[in-house]
Amino acid sequence: MITPERTAFIIIDMQRGFIDEDSPLCIAGAAATVPACARALDAARSAGMHIFHVQRRYRSDGSDVEPCRFQGWLDGERPLSDAWPESLEPPEELKPQPGDHLITKPRFSAFFDTGLDALLRTLGVDTVVLTGTTTPNCVRSTCYDALSLNYNVAIVEDCTSSRSPEVQAANIADMEYIGAFVLTCDEFCEDGLEDMPDTLGEMREELREIDRVTTEMAQSALKAAKERSAAKDGKTAEPAAKSAHEAGDQA
Repeated sequence: MITPERTAFIIIDMQRGFIDEDSPLCIAGAAATVPACARALDAARSAGMHIFHVQRRYRSDGSDVEPCRFQGWLDGERPLSDAWPESLEPPEELKPQPGDHLITKPRFSAFFDTGLDALLRTLGVDTVVLTGTTTPNCVRSTCYDALSLNYNVAIVEDCTSSRSPEVQAANIADMEYIGAFVLTCDEFCEDGLEDMPDTLGEMREELREIDRVTTEMAQSALKAAKERSAAKDGKTAEPAAKSAHEAGDQA
């Protein structure tokens, strides 16, 4: 069963460096998702989920910027670094609150070289809800890593964004196909994760049942083998006793 106390709501890269139009790293469509992200974030807080804000923060010298972004980053006043502090900030509606967790990631996935997995396991989390930008890069890579690490994964579709509707639709479909549960912001805010199957929990139950049946079969086979061995020993002992008795009579 999916429960809020074992669920982490993760909002990925919703920073002005990815949202504002004047940033060279702006993602088309990201700004439009801010209201939905804020609604979903409020719903997650109210439900008692663990809240995680995942951000990018480059070195001012650019030594940790991805090669595919480096030149645009360098020519565009170095967003998402201390050289452009405002670009690091989230919109007002999405600012962290006391008790929230802040994760800084060096690459696309929120799990890559961050310690996120260890923290989630310490908190007893088995389900993650993903929101933020961009769908084909950071959201998708985080989704695949979470699935690989045996978490249940939900994607709040209209709280994520891509550079085009076609890219968005294709990536959402891929994540759903690979095992993520996809829902809308309205569905999440109204019903939480009530309709989400606990795939991980169901798999564990099945494995426990398989282990129970396998153990019972092994024990039954061992018992039968012992009974056959005992019966065989009894038949062998009976002729021996008879021979001894006959020998006594002859004496």
